[in-house]
Amino acid sequence: MPDPADRFAPDAPGTRDGASVEIDPGIFALLAAVLVLVLVGSFALPHTGAANGWDVLVSSEAAREQSVKVMSQLFVWFALVFGAGFSIVSLITRRWAAALIASGGSFVGAVLGMLAVWSRQTPTAADLATASDAGPGAGLILGLVALGALFLTWFSVAVSRAPAAAR
Repeated sequence: MPDPADRFAPDAPGTRDGASVEIDPGIFALLAAVLVLVLVGSFALPHTGAANGWDVLVSSEAAREQSVKVMSQLFVWFALVFGAGFSIVSLITRRWAAALIASGGSFVGAVLGMLAVWSRQTPTAADLATASDAGPGAGLILGLVALGALFLTWFSVAVSRAPAAAR
């Protein structure tokens, strides 16, 4: 026979405290899943010149030949950790904190992505001397758009279901 006092436990489903940490993204879950696939797929496309996103991520020889800047490296790391990683964690666990972290990290990553695009469009004297003045590639632009859309998705989900203590 179940104990009636278990209904009043703070983490019981249906209680205010237990329900406040969970989110229900609804249709945004499908959108976030598609955007994560697009974001991870953008790593296979060229980010600049012959260097694709995976080359930039691991700082390979192809990335060094294209003089990839630190903004591009930070962008791909933020995109992988927050855009893909925390989005997947948010989709699996449906926790408000994970959605908020995915939103914040995606925002910072999108800002870094804009700076990465800008740094590829503004060659330095060293870039001109080595003729590595390749602009931003399709992977960088697509990744930036996907990460920005992930920010908007997770931000709207996190704001729509704030914890009861924050209201």
